[in-house]
Amino acid sequence: MAAKQALAQQGRRLILSGIQPTGIPHLGNYLGALNNWVKLQQEPDATTYYMFADLHAITMPQDPATLRRNKLDMAASLLACGIDPKRSVLFEQSRVPGHADLMWVFNCLTPVGWLGRMTQWKSKMDASARGNKVSHAEMLADESLTTGLKMGLFDYPVLQAADILIYKATHVPVGEDQLQHLELARDIAKVFNKTFKSNTFPKPNPIIPQGTKRVMSLRVPTSKMSKSDPSDHSKINLTDAPELIQSKIRRAVTDSIQGVTYDVENRPGVSNLISIYSAVRDIEIHDAVKEFENVKSTQAFKDQVAAAVIDRLTPIQNELKRLQDDQGYVMQVLEEGATKASEVAAKNVEEVYKLMGLRL
Repeated sequence: MAAKQALAQQGRRLILSGIQPTGIPHLGNYLGALNNWVKLQQEPDATTYYMFADLHAITMPQDPATLRRNKLDMAASLLACGIDPKRSVLFEQSRVPGHADLMWVFNCLTPVGWLGRMTQWKSKMDASARGNKVSHAEMLADESLTTGLKMGLFDYPVLQAADILIYKATHVPVGEDQLQHLELARDIAKVFNKTFKSNTFPKPNPIIPQGTKRVMSLRVPTSKMSKSDPSDHSKINLTDAPELIQSKIRRAVTDSIQGVTYDVENRPGVSNLISIYSAVRDIEIHDAVKEFENVKSTQAFKDQVAAAVIDRLTPIQNELKRLQDDQGYVMQVLEEGATKASEVAAKNVEEVYKLMGLRL
């Protein structure tokens, strides 16, 4: 019944986005994507599907126990950040068999050349070639150059297309680095519709959030804040205690120039802290700079940034702790989300199978 009600309430836009289940997010994840997810679910004309891309996660080796724990931690974190299961369908990708079913259909329609042109695959191939000047076809034929590369790394853009199109999503929040993959999904939708003379799949449009701040590493402010960075002081985790947040920001790389100005090219460290401050305060960059015009010392500047971050994260941390103590509720949310997503996915896979002649 709940799934049928969810279908009936669908608005004019169906939004799908996913995140890899890597455990507790960091500040960059929150300000770069998750906060935008919360805003999108509040739009009256939108139905939002948010998934944990655990099938994508296994393109790299995973410890099963760690993966399970990371999924629960990520689920609790998303709920703590404001994802509302009454507004959004929150689910695990692997709990919906239709994703893999539709991926196989798309594999049978997608030219290998399209995947070979994917920027991320080409960069992995270039790394494997180690300077050898050979063509892409020659590299694929040379086992010594592809031994370490798995098919999942080559083929996952097709799974991404299935993730989107199985719900007939009309919009997908993406960063610039994912636009090429969304374009592939649009191409696959076009090929399917043309091949089977139908209008089964809409061409999904990108949502590029306006004003989203790109959060950089506190230690190397020319690189994005990353969970994989070996230095814990490069990032602020959503669970970091106030004193640890203050310590990390005090140790953040800045420069010796007096005053606070926003200049990404010449003052990347200072600019990153201004960007963080403006994001957690929900103010414009120029307004943030203005607030610091009378701040003379770097420490005073950093302490003010730290205080703003702590103020923004404290209610999230309190809710996260409550949810981590109530894992039964978190698992119930994921169960209900998988049920809703599965009903929609199964219906759309059946439509595809009938068009293709796989159903009598």
